[in-house]
Amino acid sequence: MRDDAPNSWESRADRFSLYGFTDLPTIHDRGAVILTHGEGPYVVDVHGRRYLDANSGLWNMVAGFDHPGLIEAAQAQYARFPGYHAFFGRMSDQTVMLSEKLVEVSPFETGRVFYTNSGSEANDTMVKALWFMHAAEGNPQRRKIITRINSYHGVTAVAASMTGKPYNSVFGLPLPGFLHAPCPHYWRFGHPGESEAEFTTRMGRELEAMIIKEGPDTIAGFFAEPVMGAGGVIPPSAGYFQAIMPILHKYGIPMISDEVICGFGRTGNTWGCETYDFMPDAIISSKNITAGFFPMGAVILGPMLSDRMQAAAEKFEEFPHGFTASGHPVGCAIALKAIDVVMNEGLADNVRALTPKFEAGLAYLADHPNIGEWRGKGLMGALEAVQDKANKTPFAPGVSVSERIANSCTDHGLICRPLGQAIVLCPPFIMTDSQMDEMFNKLGDALKKVFAEVA
Repeated sequence: MRDDAPNSWESRADRFSLYGFTDLPTIHDRGAVILTHGEGPYVVDVHGRRYLDANSGLWNMVAGFDHPGLIEAAQAQYARFPGYHAFFGRMSDQTVMLSEKLVEVSPFETGRVFYTNSGSEANDTMVKALWFMHAAEGNPQRRKIITRINSYHGVTAVAASMTGKPYNSVFGLPLPGFLHAPCPHYWRFGHPGESEAEFTTRMGRELEAMIIKEGPDTIAGFFAEPVMGAGGVIPPSAGYFQAIMPILHKYGIPMISDEVICGFGRTGNTWGCETYDFMPDAIISSKNITAGFFPMGAVILGPMLSDRMQAAAEKFEEFPHGFTASGHPVGCAIALKAIDVVMNEGLADNVRALTPKFEAGLAYLADHPNIGEWRGKGLMGALEAVQDKANKTPFAPGVSVSERIANSCTDHGLICRPLGQAIVLCPPFIMTDSQMDEMFNKLGDALKKVFAEVA
């Protein structure tokens, strides 16, 4: 619970911090959790309390909070060349090497990379790149962007417009021309008596109807997360991408796979598009690209968009876009090490090894009468709380059921994330069997406590 002394960490945080994506009643009641350091998958607060972070920071601290190799890579690069940009044809050697590595580990035979400081900026950059390319090709009317309801693509004005969540209405978003196709969540949005295959077919049919209604020659691109992450860990219905890809190809609409959360191992493969067996035209990467040790995003263009973007840039003599810290040499050095750690030091293997245990733990907790479904892929999962399981009836918003569960988890020494009425788990890739047991035992205790109070 919070310490209200004037000089307490909680009071100082209240006086000087503007909280983002934070339940303010929880802050008023409990205060912020102020952390000092991490040990493997655990974090420690200013009061010495230790928490197993089942959210990997914010999906990204997949190698834990004190990985010696990543720390050494950062220290060595700071000593060698601590900062630069990627403007005017100048960039660090680390930036060149990382671009080579990203294309090498991508599903593309060839490609080009553009760096940003976050996934939001990477999605924003990709939209501008599509507008830039279409304008150069004589199609300036191709500006509309299609994403999906419940998708999450970031918080800049453009990326928030792409994000299919109702909370963005408080900013007057989405901007004109940002369209949201139906969410492919069969459990929630399937019609009575509709099979999953029929639902998937309907998703394709409704997407095509939207494209035709808007005019195919006005659509700049389609963005999709392989698994919707911040929308509540929503895997697509079976065959979803196989249903929509021919439609996008039919109308010449580029497909961009937003792999900010899914990329570099979270779903059990290097990329989520590999897990769901589709080939995008570009990939958006962030979070795991540096294992959370440096803020970085990347736009990875496949061969078709690489060629078209290069031609557009030559027509206008430049691509007038970038960020001061794009391709930062320290970030690139860390990313090179992080990719090696995930792919070659056993972390990706551990994701695949732990996935059956992870899924079994979710399924066990989903037997509770107030859990409507468990869902997930790889080491990302969610439990959906419901008041009535048979009818999939959610709790009243005022109950704040997921916040109460997350707060109870914190009391038990576990950090997880409330999203809507779901509790989300995305543990670090370094988790052990015993730590997985600890996570589910503590979550189970929290569920029992909260549901006894509200059900």
